[in-house]
Amino acid sequence: MTSAFAPAAEPGRALDARARKSPPDPYRVGHGGPGGGGTPSAPGRGTGGPAPKRIVVGYGFWLFILSDIIMFATFFAAYAVLHGNADGGPTPPQLFSLGNTGVETVCLLLSSYGCGAAALAAKAEDRRLFTTAMGITFALGLLFVGLEAREFADLVGRGAGPSRSAFLSSFFALVGCHGLHVSAGLLWLLTMVAQVWAKGFRADILRRLYCWTLFWHALDIIWVGVFTVVYVMGVYA
Repeated sequence: MTSAFAPAAEPGRALDARARKSPPDPYRVGHGGPGGGGTPSAPGRGTGGPAPKRIVVGYGFWLFILSDIIMFATFFAAYAVLHGNADGGPTPPQLFSLGNTGVETVCLLLSSYGCGAAALAAKAEDRRLFTTAMGITFALGLLFVGLEAREFADLVGRGAGPSRSAFLSSFFALVGCHGLHVSAGLLWLLTMVAQVWAKGFRADILRRLYCWTLFWHALDIIWVGVFTVVYVMGVYA
């Protein structure tokens, strides 16, 4: 019968059993051992206890950015396979103009400078400079979306809509998906400005702002790929 009258386990044996069940970290990473910077008594790995929220949020947002890049990579692959399947319809050299897309590219790249200036202004807690930089970023992004919408309307008006051929389906899917991301980024930008004015430069607001800047810069990088693969190679292929 196991009861309170049963003899208690010897302390030494109990410690040995726990050690076999959870062997100690031989490298003592983050526990004050070689290469570690945490407290020796902290449980688990790392610096002990849960990681700071900025680390957790940053890690999660990087995963989101990487998943987004993988999605765009599939759109790029589809376009690379299908761009020659015009089905007797218009081909890239007949449709694309580097003048319009060149202006789009300049707008989006310049908006990155505004985005960076906004991040610096937020770090300095300069609300007026922050709002100005975000306003410039928004104007350039909105111009980019407007030019892209005009291009789409022009293509559809010329009978080159997404249902015309496999090439045009892949084109609208790739470029349209990027345009939707920029539109979502503009809405996010307005939300960030409103939050800064309502709540100030709090740590959680800055964390969201830095995630937005990362998102915006990623869109710039993807657009450079779109401009090169779709437009430049399409016109000069």
